[in-house]
Amino acid sequence: MRTTNWAKGAVMALAIAMAGVSAHAGTLEDVQSAGVLKCGINTGLAGFAYTDDMGTWTGFDVAYCRAVAAAVLGDPDAIEFVVLTGKTRFPALQAGEIDVLARNTTWTLSRDVDLGLTFVGVNYYDGQGFIGRKALGVMSATELDGASVCIQTGTTTELNLADFFRTNNMEYEPVPIETNAEARAAYEADRCDVYTTDASGLAATKATFDDPDAHIVYPEVISKEPLGPLVRHGDDQWADIARWVLNALIIAEELGVTQGNVERLAGGTDHPEINRMLGSEGSYGEMLGLASDWAVHAIKAEGNYAEIFDRYIGPDTRLGLQRGLNALYKDGGILYAPPFR
Repeated sequence: MRTTNWAKGAVMALAIAMAGVSAHAGTLEDVQSAGVLKCGINTGLAGFAYTDDMGTWTGFDVAYCRAVAAAVLGDPDAIEFVVLTGKTRFPALQAGEIDVLARNTTWTLSRDVDLGLTFVGVNYYDGQGFIGRKALGVMSATELDGASVCIQTGTTTELNLADFFRTNNMEYEPVPIETNAEARAAYEADRCDVYTTDASGLAATKATFDDPDAHIVYPEVISKEPLGPLVRHGDDQWADIARWVLNALIIAEELGVTQGNVERLAGGTDHPEINRMLGSEGSYGEMLGLASDWAVHAIKAEGNYAEIFDRYIGPDTRLGLQRGLNALYKDGGILYAPPFR
């Protein structure tokens, strides 16, 4: 039977795809063999990924990395943090330089499909906004015709910015910046009138100013920015692990499992889902290729989702972020995780 060009092409594409799967499979084994998790994070963003007075990386996204390391290796400190810019984050993940990326990254179709990456969930629902000086005399982003705008390259904010100004029949002058620190410095040096990024990033930036009250975050939110961790295509087991670590942190909040009580509850409770999650019932750890108490270690690392949120970016921090959309579904938000069963 004659093979058509289309069939030959399909076979070749399948072979290439299978080769890619083989090349990227076995991440769990690689991490466990190395004894360290390589986690890609931001170059520095208050509340999300920053160094404390001791030079230790900490923050909302860093806490997720620590939970994954704890689940997989039994040690939340068995991590090599790799700082990445908006431009370098995806090539680093694609090339296998990191095992997981937790760098306030927006889930989009092209990133999920064309770049060969797998988003494992949403850990923060965000939206793009603008910050400017009150002295500029502007109270709304719709008044920014002709403004110069600092913007990080290699991010979804570039296209969102172009769409917003086009839709509102306005002109703007882009001032491209590579990192958040550079954007902050450029904005403070008056190289641009306003700075645009995710609203959480604006809160983080404003919190570092000497006089935060001299600046205003405009009320407009011009996009949907579901932020979350991601891994490479081709290793479903590793994607499942990364996904269910995040789910465990969310469900732990829902069920009242905390950093302080998780070890006690792991001994068994009257709540079947808690028992399944913490390993006293069922074989869910085995399904993932992990120890039965993997979720105990993950939650013990830095607590459940609420504890992590409140510690690093919540109302009582410099960022002062409210839960909003990131509240649990039963509390009026949209944060939701599938059940353990």
